[in-house]
Amino acid sequence: MTQLPRAFETLPRLSLAKLPTPIDELAKLSQALGGPRLLVKRDDLTGLATGGNKTRKLEFLIADALSKNADCVITAGGPQSNHCRQTAAAAAIAGLDCHLVLGGSPQPPIGNLLLDQLLGATVHWAPRPHRNSRMSELAAAMEADNRRPYVIPVGGSNSVGALGYFAAMFEFVAQLAEQGRRVDRIFFATSSGGTQAGLVLGARLAGFTGRITAISIDQTPDESSDEKFLAEVCRVANGVAELLGVDARLTVDDFDTNYGYLGDGYGVVGELERETIKLVARTEGLLVGPVYTARALGAMLDQIHRAAFAANETWLFWHTGDETALHAYAEALTV
Repeated sequence: MTQLPRAFETLPRLSLAKLPTPIDELAKLSQALGGPRLLVKRDDLTGLATGGNKTRKLEFLIADALSKNADCVITAGGPQSNHCRQTAAAAAIAGLDCHLVLGGSPQPPIGNLLLDQLLGATVHWAPRPHRNSRMSELAAAMEADNRRPYVIPVGGSNSVGALGYFAAMFEFVAQLAEQGRRVDRIFFATSSGGTQAGLVLGARLAGFTGRITAISIDQTPDESSDEKFLAEVCRVANGVAELLGVDARLTVDDFDTNYGYLGDGYGVVGELERETIKLVARTEGLLVGPVYTARALGAMLDQIHRAAFAANETWLFWHTGDETALHAYAEALTV
């Protein structure tokens, strides 16, 4: 299939992203590593409040909220959540109030947290394990006050949100064809799983045959909110297929996920992230973030160091955009 399914065009969508995002060469980085040809898909340049991958998801989530006559959105994330920052911006554009449930206790307004406030979001704090229940409580209280809340899951990772990355894979395949390029392997960060679900289903239908490797930032194979992680990713992907009325269905075996780079935990900057940020900045002038993209790109670079590539291969890093959080990690990055 070379074009998006016809049903895709009938789904509510709000234009928020600058698309298509470019594919850039990382020639100096490749030379420094003695590795394969390297490319980067620049979803850090989607353009919404500094950009990032969540913008693609929010085009469908915010449109769905508007179609349901919502007057506010509620979502959750960490104190430096890129998803929350982009949700706050999308809500401002759509004229919706935005409430963010952030895991932990109140922190100084730096990095994404500062941007959340500038964008007009109301921030609520809750222990990380209680974020979902706090969102439910907020929604119930708003409904009792005759408000119309729309709850977006952590990371925007449901089947509506994953439509954004289903479409992104078609965009990517079209770019490769136009540019006469071939990509043998894609690396990117996964956490809540919606980007992964959309990309893998999109690859199946768009005809991309390269290997798609997700680098887990914080999940393990048997860890998720209610289900095993990959089972949840698979459920989200198959929900996209159902929304589009296509016959394709995925199983957990369709998802290539590497859990070997979890470091000391979510949001903890270690040597891998620190050295990756510096190397890519100093060879390519490219910024990657401390939580997601440095860990995932660092994993890709480690695979190159291990000579896990064949001659004449091309690898691509899908930059999902979390460099705004660098400001909040200054101390960890200057060790």
